[in-house]
Amino acid sequence: MRCVREILRLKHEGLSDRAIARSTRVARSTVSDYLGRAAAAGLVWPLPAELTDGALEALLFVHGGAAPGMRRKPEPDWPSLLRELRRPGVTLMLLWQEYRAGAPEGYGYSRFCELYGEWQSRLA
Repeated sequence: MRCVREILRLKHEGLSDRAIARSTRVARSTVSDYLGRAAAAGLVWPLPAELTDGALEALLFVHGGAAPGMRRKPEPDWPSLLRELRRPGVTLMLLWQEYRAGAPEGYGYSRFCELYGEWQSRLA
């Protein structure tokens, strides 16, 4: 979330999206996306001091509810998966098999891997 904070700060200083992208080494489309999310959430620089990274992430990356009549699949515990993956011999396939054993209606392997990659990229 440090990157989001830096993007908001640089925008407040009057830099263009392109200049912010160069400065933060983030794609211009990502800069634009983050600024749009911040505007939609009503966030402006300076951010409140009490706003934690977790709270900032929750404001910017709101997971919308499932459409009416649609069931939502159970979410894996991503932080524990990351810890498990650090152990020797543990693979994403093995963790997915354990996830599906506990949640048969859960995500398929390819979607599970996509979601894990998205979650992991937000940590940076």
